[in-house]
Amino acid sequence: MLAGSYSVVHGRPCLVTAVDQRLFVTVEKTTDDNFYLDAPDLGLKSYSKKISELGEGDLPKAVRFIEIIYKIFLREHPQKNGVKVETRNEFSSKFGFGSSSAATTAFAKAITTLYKVRLDKKALFNLCYQAVIEVQGVGSGFDLAAAIWGGTIYYISPALVVEPLELEKLPIVVGYTGVKANTPTLVKKINAKLEKDPATFEKNFDMNAEVVEGMKKALQEKNWEEVGSYLNQHQVLMRQLGVSSPELESLITKSLQAGAKGAGLSGAGGGDCMLSVINVDGKNKQAVEKAIDGAGGEVLPVKLNAPGAKIEN
Repeated sequence: MLAGSYSVVHGRPCLVTAVDQRLFVTVEKTTDDNFYLDAPDLGLKSYSKKISELGEGDLPKAVRFIEIIYKIFLREHPQKNGVKVETRNEFSSKFGFGSSSAATTAFAKAITTLYKVRLDKKALFNLCYQAVIEVQGVGSGFDLAAAIWGGTIYYISPALVVEPLELEKLPIVVGYTGVKANTPTLVKKINAKLEKDPATFEKNFDMNAEVVEGMKKALQEKNWEEVGSYLNQHQVLMRQLGVSSPELESLITKSLQAGAKGAGLSGAGGGDCMLSVINVDGKNKQAVEKAIDGAGGEVLPVKLNAPGAKIEN
């Protein structure tokens, strides 16, 4: 998430980009009526269930989205036999890189391809989004959209608007605080505060939308000074919502002191990742990365503006 955190849940736009860390899902048909899942990178091995019992009971966190996607798919496209599913991650789920949305998207893409069900990107999004709402009750779907469309997109939930931005690169360094955040819990807290003081929060969301529009224009014009300035403005709005953290603030402050053009949290806050806009020629990249490391963070070796979901074979 570049800008538009929280306000995207309330009808405003956001800007989001895909990272080049990938999750692979392999599916194959079985001769019985069971659903099998091996997801060692998500902490789950040799999981199985009758397809008639999908969604029932207390689902392990690692399997929830995939199992519910499969249940929804079978409602529309009933099958007698089950499937075997294997996942493999290029990245740790601890980093807040949308590992749940990556798994959801990859499985949906795989299962519809396996059964030759042709879905365009919007239809694939709708299938995935149903699962997210059924599992966690809230969600804007911006992370699903990033995984499906790829690149950098201007987005209004739930995929009412998905506008890809033509960008060659994003000169941004990503830092991890070391603190894993719980996005659904944070969203629910903000929603509870919104009910008590709607005027204050709606004003924050409107200002957030203005930041998104400004950053979108700056990105299209490749004006990285302005992109950094809008990221700083976004961070001010996140502080007002109370979703920043000491760890995030330390990494943000140190990166700005090291010459970053702008810095701010990415996503729900409370921990997870932050972003620092650097010079497009990369001359201050090392200094910013050193500052993040020195503040107790971890620089993540990722590239942004990456391609979305695709079938490998």
